[in-house]
Amino acid sequence: MTDVGAHYLEEVRRQLRGYKRLGEAAMHQLEDEDLLVTLDPESNSVAILVRHLAGNMKSRFTDFLTTDGEKPDRNRDQEFEIADKPTPAVIMAWWEEGWARVFSTLDELKPEDLLRPVTIRGEPHTVLQAINRQLAHYPYHVGQIVMLAKHFRSDQWKSLTVPRNKSAEFNQKVAAGEKSQR
Repeated sequence: MTDVGAHYLEEVRRQLRGYKRLGEAAMHQLEDEDLLVTLDPESNSVAILVRHLAGNMKSRFTDFLTTDGEKPDRNRDQEFEIADKPTPAVIMAWWEEGWARVFSTLDELKPEDLLRPVTIRGEPHTVLQAINRQLAHYPYHVGQIVMLAKHFRSDQWKSLTVPRNKSAEFNQKVAAGEKSQR
């Protein structure tokens, strides 16, 4: 189990670093004012998504092995309301603080921790299940950030993966041994 567990933890860190980079690459294409725009009254802005992710990350990964993943001081509903207009620096600070908490906790875990019990909102999980829960949640919201950024940039969007109508060209480069741009 130790070898598989160590591989799993490294793979989780690798995937989450990739999602972090993807979100950052999308946000860096935005104008400052784009961070606060919602498409309609029921949608979230990039700033709201970042605030929610950071709140979730702080709650889930603080004292991960010893306390419920839903901390009593978390106000999830408030994460979806932004009355003031935070600066891009503040928004990025939320982003960095959340991810720092995640990676700090993951770096402390050992393979033998994966089957330990933890709770989220009183629901029992193994550490592995709790991590997988977040590994599904975070990319969901990063995808929303990417979608919003792509919408706002429209024809100025710079693809974060293989550009549209460039798959054959990309595959030829890979077959020729060239490094992937991803």
